[in-house]
Amino acid sequence: MNEKFKILFLCTGNSCRSQMAEGWTRKLKGDRIEAYSAGVETHGLNPNAVKVMAEAGVDISTHRSKRVDEFRDADLDAVITVCGHAHETCPYFPPRCKVIHVGFDDPPKMARELAATGESEDRQLDCYRKIRDEIRAFIEKLPENINK
Repeated sequence: MNEKFKILFLCTGNSCRSQMAEGWTRKLKGDRIEAYSAGVETHGLNPNAVKVMAEAGVDISTHRSKRVDEFRDADLDAVITVCGHAHETCPYFPPRCKVIHVGFDDPPKMARELAATGESEDRQLDCYRKIRDEIRAFIEKLPENINK
C-alpha cells in the first residue's frame, strides 16, 4: 500500500485560506493526500470561510486554528504557503520537505474594503467565494502541480 503524500498549507493565522485548502484537499484528494493546515499565528476559524465552503459542500466547521509549531516534527512532503506573510516567515523544514509558495488574495481584507464602501454582505461573501474557487482549481491539480 502506498503512503499518502503529506501536505501542510500555511497561512498567517490559519483562519481562512489554509483552512479552505485543507478542506478541499481532504474532499477532493483524500485518497491520495493527507492534508493539514496551520498558521504562523492563530486567529481562529473565519466564519465566512466556513459558510462559503459549506455552500460548496465542504464542511470545515470542526477545524481549529493551529500554529505551525505543532508540525515541526511531522514527516511532511510539502509545505505550501498560501499568503505572502506566511511565505516570508515560513520556519525551517527538513530539506526533503518541499516549500512552495502559491499566493491567494486575502478574502477578509477584500471584504473589509467592500464593507467600507457600503457593499452588501452577499457581495462581501463573493470575495470568499472567489478565493474558495481559486483554491479548488489549484487543489484539483495536486500533487502533480508541485512535483515538477
